[in-house]
Amino acid sequence: MVFGGDFHQTLPVIPKGTRQQVVAASLCRGNLWGHIKFLHLRQNMCLGHSEADNQHAQWLLEIGARSTMDDNEMIQVPQSMVCANLNGLINRIYSGIGNSRAQDDQYFLDCIILCPRNDKVHDINEAIL
Repeated sequence: MVFGGDFHQTLPVIPKGTRQQVVAASLCRGNLWGHIKFLHLRQNMCLGHSEADNQHAQWLLEIGARSTMDDNEMIQVPQSMVCANLNGLINRIYSGIGNSRAQDDQYFLDCIILCPRNDKVHDINEAIL
């Protein structure tokens, strides 16, 4: 059996679960954990090889390790990643919706908005449609 992913970002889903319940249900707390052989990828193939890509990857790892949080458990997001409201986000992601490429399914695969919760996905889909 192969387990893949970034375990900083991949947690089990426990409906209405507390933080403690989610952590307790994670793979590293299970009975199989002691029998797992780890193979590590040495190169991130999803990233380019620019300094900006490397800095962004490092920033994501720091967020996963909770080392960038302030005393109120808040993370400072770079201004270049901030959209003032939902319409700003939609306009930024789907800025090319009027051109001929938008007729291609690949356009929508390349321009997706990921959400941590299904209710937010529904709200965003309604606003886009």
